[in-house]
Amino acid sequence: MQEHLDALEKHMQQLQQAMRQAQMQRRQDRLKELRAELRRAQRSYDALFDQDGDAQPDAEDPASRPSRPPATQMPAREQVHQILTLLTVPAAPKLISSVHEALFTAPLPTTRMATLRRDEERSYRSAPGARPYYLCPALTSDHLSPARALLTISIWPLEDRIVGPLSARVHFLTSAVKLTEAIQRLTPDPQKMTLGARQLVRHYALNIPGALPADPQDRGAAPDLTLLREAAQQELAVHTDDDTHERREAAQRARHQLDEAGQLFGAPFQTTRRLRSVT
Repeated sequence: MQEHLDALEKHMQQLQQAMRQAQMQRRQDRLKELRAELRRAQRSYDALFDQDGDAQPDAEDPASRPSRPPATQMPAREQVHQILTLLTVPAAPKLISSVHEALFTAPLPTTRMATLRRDEERSYRSAPGARPYYLCPALTSDHLSPARALLTISIWPLEDRIVGPLSARVHFLTSAVKLTEAIQRLTPDPQKMTLGARQLVRHYALNIPGALPADPQDRGAAPDLTLLREAAQQELAVHTDDDTHERREAAQRARHQLDEAGQLFGAPFQTTRRLRSVT
């Protein structure tokens, strides 16, 4: 949760700065848009605290602490939210399922995610802001339309919910870093990694230069999580700036061209065609 709080605090500061600039420039339409986005970010910020309850339990009385069900007993919606929070980037149902199984040794069938996007949008349009968060599609940087089979969380900054030409690789590398960190927290001894975790880590290592040991004889041993994380971070440094620039530009267009629902769930087909003709 701390990562999301930090991201939201930074996002709200940026919005406040942009509001001051818009006010100085007497751009009332832009000011109205920024104010609405700030209110939405503030609601999301408050909702993260509400998830843990308003009242703090007595630290000296363990019985007073609220219990949280294991991940495998949570609704699919919460399980998906948990994995996306860990990865911090848009992800496809197949990856979400694989990471869930690797960390919790329990399946999260992709079929349980098939209708989530439609259900979330339907819920939002019937009662906007009623939920602390919504599971949303990623938006394409060119047409601001829903990206196929990529899920995000509504409380993420808009630019983090947009995918550009380099985003697939950046997200792959980022998820590799986040996964290795999570496995090391849960299983400090690499020899005790689950089969699902080993398979997923090997998939990442095979697709990231320098992530496998130089000596082929060492590749049959437990995966080297530190080597994988460092290799992913090195390649990330090459692509991140260009990808971030592309997504930020698209986010600026989205704030001008789409309403609140559109910024979460993408431009409708008719709007997408109109935006194409304009751009």
